[in-house]
Amino acid sequence: MSGFALLSIGSRAMAANYAALQTTGHNIANAGVEGYSRQRVETATASARATAGGFIGGGVDVQTVTRAHDQFLTREAANAQALAAMDASRLESLKHLEEVFRPGEQGIGYAASDFLNAMVDMASRPADLAARQVVLSRAATVTERIRAAGTQLDALQQDVATSVGQSVARANDLVRGIAELNVRIQSAGQAQPANDLLDERDRLVSRLSEIVQVKTIPSADGSLSVFFAGGTALVNGSRRAELQVVTDPDDPMRVALEVGDNGNMRAIDAADLGGGSIAGWLRFQGADLQQARASLGQMVVALAGAVNDQQARGLDLRQPAGRGAALFDVPAPLVQPARTNERDASGGFVASVRMEVVDPRLLQASDYALRADAAGNWTVERLSDGATFEGITSGSEFDGLRIDFGPAAPAKDDRFLLQGVSRAASGLRLAVQDPRALAAAGLLAAVPGQDNQGTASVSSLRVTDAQMSSTLDAEVAFAGNGVFELRDRSNGSVLATAAWTSGQPLAWDVADPALTGFELVIDGEPAAGDVFSLSRPVPVASDNTNALALADLRDSRLFGLVADAQGGLQGGSTLTEAWTAILSRSGVQVQAAESAAQISQGVADDAEGRRAARSGVSLDEEAARLIQYQQSYQAAAKVLQVAQAVFDTLLQTADR
Repeated sequence: MSGFALLSIGSRAMAANYAALQTTGHNIANAGVEGYSRQRVETATASARATAGGFIGGGVDVQTVTRAHDQFLTREAANAQALAAMDASRLESLKHLEEVFRPGEQGIGYAASDFLNAMVDMASRPADLAARQVVLSRAATVTERIRAAGTQLDALQQDVATSVGQSVARANDLVRGIAELNVRIQSAGQAQPANDLLDERDRLVSRLSEIVQVKTIPSADGSLSVFFAGGTALVNGSRRAELQVVTDPDDPMRVALEVGDNGNMRAIDAADLGGGSIAGWLRFQGADLQQARASLGQMVVALAGAVNDQQARGLDLRQPAGRGAALFDVPAPLVQPARTNERDASGGFVASVRMEVVDPRLLQASDYALRADAAGNWTVERLSDGATFEGITSGSEFDGLRIDFGPAAPAKDDRFLLQGVSRAASGLRLAVQDPRALAAAGLLAAVPGQDNQGTASVSSLRVTDAQMSSTLDAEVAFAGNGVFELRDRSNGSVLATAAWTSGQPLAWDVADPALTGFELVIDGEPAAGDVFSLSRPVPVASDNTNALALADLRDSRLFGLVADAQGGLQGGSTLTEAWTAILSRSGVQVQAAESAAQISQGVADDAEGRRAARSGVSLDEEAARLIQYQQSYQAAAKVLQVAQAVFDTLLQTADR
C-alpha cells in the first residue's frame, strides 16, 4: 500500500502546485486591471495515517483561493475618492464661472465705468449730438456684456443639468451591475469565495462612489447592500433603486435628485450627498452659481435703477424738452411658486404673489424664500445669510423690495422663491436709441431776483426725487425770521415753508415730492423779500446739471446700502468696489477650490496607494513565486516518478 500512499502524496502535491501556478498566472494576467485583488492558494497538511511506527504524512490539500482584500482600506479609498470627485467637479465648474467675470477692458466693470465717464463729455457739451451718441454707444456695450454674462450663467446652469443627468445614467448602470453581481455571488454559494466576482463588485462600488458617496454593508449570504444620502438604499440584495434628475420644486431653472423604485420617488437633499461628482455640481448650482447670479443682478439692477432715476430728474433735448426717459429696460423680479403649491381645477396656482423693486440701492445679492411659520404667519428668509423678516403681509417692504398678495392669498403650506435680482442680467435691454432722449439738463434752475437786497446766493440745487414736477414755476422768497416760502408764481400762493440755515438745505414742511423734491442750499444773508425763481433752465440745451449728476454716479455708493433705524442709509459700495468684489470673490473661490481639490485628491491617492499595497499585484513577487511553484511542481512530479517505480517493483515482486 505504500506505493499507493506515495502516489497520493505526489498527486496532491502536483495538484496544489498546479493550482498555485494557475493562480499566480491569473495574478500576472490581471496586474493592470483596475480593482483586481491579488489571489493566493491556501493549502493545509492532509490528515496523517497512523502506523505502528508512527503517523505517516498524507501530503497537502488545497483548501481555498483567497484574495488579498481589506474591507477597511477599500471603504476608505472609496470615500476619499468620493470627496475628491466632488471637489474636482466643483472646481471645473468654478473655472468656467471665473471666465464669465473678466477683468480689464473686456470686463463688465470697465464697460460700465466707461459708460459713466462718457457722461463727463456730454456734460461739457450738452447740446453736442456726437457726445450724446458716444454715451448711447457705451451704454449699448455695457448692456451687451451684461446680457452675454447672463447668457453664460444660463449656459453653466444647463451644463450642470447635463452633467448631473449623464452621471445619474452612469450611476443607475452601476447600481444595476451591483445588484446583478449580488445574484451571481449568491448563486455561486458560500463554500468558496467567488473572488473575481467580488473584485468586480468592489470595482463597481468604487466607480459609483465617484458619482455619489455610498456606504456598504455585507450580508451573510454574500450580497452587499449599498446606501447613500443618509441611509437611502440603492441596492439591497437583488433589489435596486433608481436615481432620477428632476426640476427643482422651488426653482424651475435648477435640477434636483430623486430616488426610488416602481414609481415611488422621493426627493434627496443635496446636502445629504456628502461626496461624489453630483454633490459637487449641485453645490455649485445651489451656492456658487446662485451667488454669482445674485451679485451680478444686484449690480445690474442698482446701476440701471440709478441711471433711470437720474434720467427722470432731468430734461432731454427733444422738442419740446421733456423729462428724461428710462435708459435701461430692467426685467421685473421673479416670483417662483413651488410646484407643490395649491392648484385649482384647471391646474393653475390658486395663490399669487407679486414683487417689485422700490429702492434699487437697498437690494441685496440674494434670493428669498417666502413661507408660513408654524403659526401660519408669513416670513421671508434671505437665503444668502439666513436673515428673516417676520410679519410679512401684502405691501410689506424689505431690502428694497415690495411684496403683494392677491387676489387669492397664499395657503399655509405654499412656498415661493423670490428672485429680486438673480434673473436680471440676461434680460437687460437698452431702451433709448435717440441721443436727444438723454437728459443732460436739470429739471430746475434757481435764479436770484434782480431786486434782491441781501448777500444770499444759491450754493447748490439738485433734484432729489424723480417725482419732482417738470413744470414747476415757483419762487423761493425769504419771509424773515429764518423762514423761506415756496410760492406759486402764477398766483403768489404759498405752497410750503422751510426753515433756513446758511449753507444747509432748506427743510420743507410739506412732504410732496412734486413740489419739494429738490435740495436747495442758500449761503450768505438774505434780506426780507429776496426771491429766487425756480423753473426749468433756459435754454435747456446749454444746461448740464443732470449730466454732471449722471457722471457722479460712477463714484456714488449705489449698491447694497442698508437702512438704519432713523431711516438713513449706511454702507454700500461704488461701481468699482462692487465689480472688484465680484472679481475677488470669483478668484478666491477658484483658489480655495483648487486647494481643496489638491488636498482631497492627495488623500484619495494615498488611500488608493494603501489599498493597492495590500491588494495589488507585484510582478516581481509573482515572478519569484512562479519559479518557486514551478520547482515545487517539478519536485512533486519526481515524487510521482519514484512512486511509480516503487509500485512497479512491488508488482514485479508479487508476480514471482
